Amino acid sequence: MQIPATIVQGHRVASGLNGNPHFPGGTLKMQTQAFRERGLDLTQFHPGTLNVSIAPYQYRVKKPKFTFSRVTWHPVDPAEDFSFFNVDVLYRDHPITSGLIYYPHPETKPTHFQPPNMLELLLPTIQGIEYGQEIILIVSDDQIQFDPPIA
Repeated sequence: MQIPATIVQGHRVASGLNGNPHFPGGTLKMQTQAFRERGLDLTQFHPGTLNVSIAPYQYRVKKPKFTFSRVTWHPVDPAEDFSFFNVDVLYRDHPITSGLIYYPHPETKPTHFQPPNMLELLLPTIQGIEYGQEIILIVSDDQIQFDPPIA
């Protein structure tokens, strides 16, 4: 399934660019070891998420590629659940870039919630990508379902 998406600015917590001292270096840097211990190595990806709006579509979780429950990654915050889904990205004349949709489960996430039409992507660095640009997401509809807008 192919879904159009627009690159948008997120909370900038995953990358650490918001400067929040509660997450030194960003949440992804803090989480990487916990995911590696569970069999998922994220070091091939840019150390931040690329946030995309899929509006007017919304998504439904079906069968993630990976799900990790009760991940304790912060010295004070409670454990969280995370899922990851395969995604390929088409961006202008670049070759297809493969990555993961990063999905902290909202029911276990303490802060920084996303709207139901926003996804966070883990991808290798893509040169020239900017807010407002359009990309195409290619996903397996057995992992995640995109619902068309209601007319």
